[in-house]
Amino acid sequence: MANSRSALKRVRQTRTATARNRILKDRVKASRRVALEAVEAGDSAAAQKAYNEFASAADKAAKRGAMHKNTASRIKGRVAQKVNGLSA
Repeated sequence: MANSRSALKRVRQTRTATARNRILKDRVKASRRVALEAVEAGDSAAAQKAYNEFASAADKAAKRGAMHKNTASRIKGRVAQKVNGLSA
């Protein structure tokens, strides 16, 4: 366990940041799941709407540092391929 005051403060800061990042990442994962379920169901309009919400959540998570911007871009691209393949 941390002994110095600065180490104890880092523990508190890390706990707060971890909780914040977990919320952002969970939001991305949930919206991604909804988008992929809409693709599986074959509903083009619902898939596009769900993708827009997913892309927004991924961009916010990347902007706030919960995930790397390239990771957000990669997962958005993969879901976009599936959504666009549905309408083609």
